[in-house]
Amino acid sequence: AGGTPAAAKAGPPGPGAIDLGAQSGRWAAFQERHRLSCEEAARLLLDAYEYRGLVKHTGGCHCGAVRFEVWASADLHVFNCNCSICTKKQNRHFIVPASRFKLLKGADNLTTYTFNTHRAQHTFCKTCGVQSFYTPRSNPDGYGIAPHCLDDGTVQTIITEDINGKEWEKAVREHKTIRDMSKP
Repeated sequence: AGGTPAAAKAGPPGPGAIDLGAQSGRWAAFQERHRLSCEEAARLLLDAYEYRGLVKHTGGCHCGAVRFEVWASADLHVFNCNCSICTKKQNRHFIVPASRFKLLKGADNLTTYTFNTHRAQHTFCKTCGVQSFYTPRSNPDGYGIAPHCLDDGTVQTIITEDINGKEWEKAVREHKTIRDMSKP
């Protein structure tokens, strides 16, 4: 009775496995208690460590065909741009590095619209037409996330900053932080 779980009593780890030493029993109990595979438990631990101070937000389009997760602050810094497309779409967004964004489903249900320089990739759901995220021209190495497409419960506050997209080059050149928002 008592003692170490059977999974922790196994012999030395195989190729690619990690020897957890004295933590083996604790690891096995954690996996069992939370019903996680080894990979799921490792991802949870890595996410908690790598994204300290951030919240995992989930969201998607209206019909649910497109779903994503994004690690960002619970207090969002949202841009309200007045360029031609953002005005027409009422596109308000916050920017995150690509490493903090994961498309969970719906890649085959996305289509892309570009114009002018074709650097911004305006992706939207083919079924319901909602753009829940896109690749902004200012941050082609990140994503602009629509806060109104996030599921309830993880956003504490939203601070909105107007940006003059009608004079895009000047606005981005003069903005002190926008280009760094997609850096990890």
